[in-house]
Amino acid sequence: MTLRGFLFILATLAIILPASILGLGAYKLNKPLQVDSSPKVIEIADGSSLSAVAHRMEREGWVDSHTVLFMRLYGRITGLAGQIKTGEYAISDSISAKQLLDSMAAGDVVQHRLTVVEGWTLAQLLESLRQHDRIEYTLEGVEKEDLLKELGIGEDRHPEGLFYPTTYNFPSGITDRQFLRNAYSEMINRLEQIWQTRQVGLPLDTPYDALILASIIEREARVEEERARIAGVFIRRLDKGMRLQADPTVVYGIGDDFSGRITRADLRRDTPYNTYTRSGLPPTPIALPGSSSIKAAVNPEPGDELYFVARGDGTHHFSSTLEEHNRAVQRYILGNR
Repeated sequence: MTLRGFLFILATLAIILPASILGLGAYKLNKPLQVDSSPKVIEIADGSSLSAVAHRMEREGWVDSHTVLFMRLYGRITGLAGQIKTGEYAISDSISAKQLLDSMAAGDVVQHRLTVVEGWTLAQLLESLRQHDRIEYTLEGVEKEDLLKELGIGEDRHPEGLFYPTTYNFPSGITDRQFLRNAYSEMINRLEQIWQTRQVGLPLDTPYDALILASIIEREARVEEERARIAGVFIRRLDKGMRLQADPTVVYGIGDDFSGRITRADLRRDTPYNTYTRSGLPPTPIALPGSSSIKAAVNPEPGDELYFVARGDGTHHFSSTLEEHNRAVQRYILGNR
């Protein structure tokens, strides 16, 4: 072989080999990971290097040693090696090594869910946070009266009703404090927005008054179309100086001592929340109201009804006079008993 031929071969290899390596690297990086059809999760601890992550994936059998090498090269060339975020990442049979690295650099972690139910009390919300295995619970021993201070909100206010009920998505390891701050901000924002749409002349002086009334509506209403009608009854009673006489407020005031069935003695038992023995709104909300109940509180349905009683099927019988109401009580309450 002549020198010229040898140099030609070297030049050819110098072109072909890098191109081949680049082609192999692109293939390996964009090839779906070797996992079965069931989704997996890889948890990246704080301080984990790209090399450690890649070798861990090799041990799991998701990639081979060549892919590990190309992952490290790709991370170094693009700068992603120093941008890996901690958290949980989803692994499926359709994701490639490159897509996973991009996801880790972007911090696209797995999101967990918790639905805060309309009508829950604060105690039920806190218990759901305590039971969730992806939420770090740090509020053990914190008294209810000190909760807002502990959250750094700084309001001297009872926390009941101040957290918006909806479904929240969050990464693993979120603290209960972070969750509650988010739910509080969501409630305040929703409340302020809805308050701006209120009817004029309502016997509600502040958004907090609307929140209190909304919490009672939330506990009374069982069907959506009755919320504004129930609100209308309560607004007219407030306007006339009548006591609200709402059973859920009585139950809330009794607390853990409530037997499960309201009695005449319960209705006569005076607490700050007993709207049979005290006029006006109770001092705080009694539950977590949703947007529908808040909207109903500030936009009640017009009419002349002053009473309602549960029929036992989720709906209510509404009455304009005490005589009609007493007949309804006889029919739906005493009759059922």
